[in-house]
Amino acid sequence: MKQLWWKEAVFYEIYVRSFMDSTGDGIGDLKGIISKLDYLKDLGIDVIWISPMYRSPNCDNGYDISDYRDILPEFGTLDDFYDLLKQVHVRDMKLIIDLVINHTSDLHPWFIESRSCRNNSKRNFYIWKQGIKNKEPNNWKGIFGGSVWEYDRNTKEYYFHLFSKNQPDLNWENGKMREEIYDMINWWLERGVDGFRIDAISHIKKDVLDKKMPYVKGERYVDAFERYTNVQGIFYYLKELKEKALNKYDIVTVGEANGVTVEQAPLWVNEKDGIFNMIFQFELLDLFESQSYHKISILDIKRILSKWQKVLENKGWNALFIENHDVPRIVSILGDNEYLRESATCIAAMYFMMKGTPFIYQGQEIGMTNIKLEDIEEYNDIKSKEFYCTKIKEGVPKEKVMKILGLSSRDNARSPMQWNDKKNAGFTTGIPWFSVNENYKKINVENQLKDSKSILNFYKKMISIRRENKVFIYGNYKMILKDHMSIFAYTRTFKGEKAIVICNLSVVNALYRYDTIKLNYSNFLLGNYPIDKEKYATEFVLKPYETRIYKLNCLEEDSVWKKNM
Repeated sequence: MKQLWWKEAVFYEIYVRSFMDSTGDGIGDLKGIISKLDYLKDLGIDVIWISPMYRSPNCDNGYDISDYRDILPEFGTLDDFYDLLKQVHVRDMKLIIDLVINHTSDLHPWFIESRSCRNNSKRNFYIWKQGIKNKEPNNWKGIFGGSVWEYDRNTKEYYFHLFSKNQPDLNWENGKMREEIYDMINWWLERGVDGFRIDAISHIKKDVLDKKMPYVKGERYVDAFERYTNVQGIFYYLKELKEKALNKYDIVTVGEANGVTVEQAPLWVNEKDGIFNMIFQFELLDLFESQSYHKISILDIKRILSKWQKVLENKGWNALFIENHDVPRIVSILGDNEYLRESATCIAAMYFMMKGTPFIYQGQEIGMTNIKLEDIEEYNDIKSKEFYCTKIKEGVPKEKVMKILGLSSRDNARSPMQWNDKKNAGFTTGIPWFSVNENYKKINVENQLKDSKSILNFYKKMISIRRENKVFIYGNYKMILKDHMSIFAYTRTFKGEKAIVICNLSVVNALYRYDTIKLNYSNFLLGNYPIDKEKYATEFVLKPYETRIYKLNCLEEDSVWKKNM
């Protein structure tokens, strides 16, 4: 496979609203990002991905766009964006932006025209359909719950929305609409952006809308995920998107591909004629989401990650991630408060050293945790609020619903970045738009910069090791100790070099035993506990959440083994 810049890069996602406020209005902004670019450069970041910064009424925190070619005033101006882009490039980093093209805001000029009358020229920019016997056109349930249809009294038809009713889906069957989208994408590329993370892209093609789903007793709307996810025919639009926009520049593209299975993934990202450079897979996220209801199995984590590694090997490229703006904090899912540093660093090593391009979400590098909220009124996320209302109507006790949200709400990832132990964690001098996590006095950037053993400094070392050793970038992956209940270990092999990554993902000691390779301190690169500096070993006890990374020459491995028999 080709050795390319974006494969060797480390990406960092910024949720603009929560990263850094430069004005004191309590909302993160573009100038706030500029003020922290040196921090990101020092961390070792190569590419910054920012969440939607476009003009928006903020029904879904910027993922409901009312103007693709302007900036939300709370975040700044177009000139501020151009300055951000310039400052990123001056530091030899790159900037990619979120591309939301499955839907717009209901306040986008296209939709305002579309709903004005049935014969408007932009009517078919969106999906409209007549109801059946005073009911919705079908019984499909949306991703945020409830019907995918919303009735419009003015034109007496229903429009389609997978997410909120304020986020009507674009009609990708309409060629004129697609041309407008391609023109907008090229407009941003002409201004120098280095690529896109493409939101909800697996949903742009819908199945025949007359199809109903089999009813479930007691439910009015039924899960219809397969009817609007990776539907047959989607590649016609994806290939056109690539040809008319994405292929024109040396950029990086990452598709959010909910519902795309590991078996289908090579079609999306194969190096010869795939659509995107990488996709974000949801199989692991679905497993994490299930932790609201039952304990996650380490064996399942190993199985899922290893499967994606092997299927894409020598075909496509993995996007490696464990956090983003839509999922809870990883240390609150897989980690442990008593072993916060150890669990955060162990989980980091687990995913970061696999084959693929690693993504870090803001605050992950200091071990930020889920936020504790006592009442639904404290939540901001529309998905969480709709979940709450639905469950309360179903008769689920409030305490149980709040417990589930405490584990699973998207708001867990959206609390302000914790820069220091001063007021509001150094995020703003004003009143924060959303609650700051109460643990900011202990967990913050400033404290961890001073501590050589901190989570932040572990990330720095880990990034440096990956950059200096191509075995961690291009090396083939092989899981070892497949059936171990708590240890996740694997090897990477590339051009005569071998690396071994060992992670004990549990709160108890675990015996590591692998007779094929003897390990020694001279081969040791990184860990989160002190290790014995003398002994060669094929077995040793790993402490709670202990991780070790070793590297050795394959020829040296043979000689070391024979010498110490």
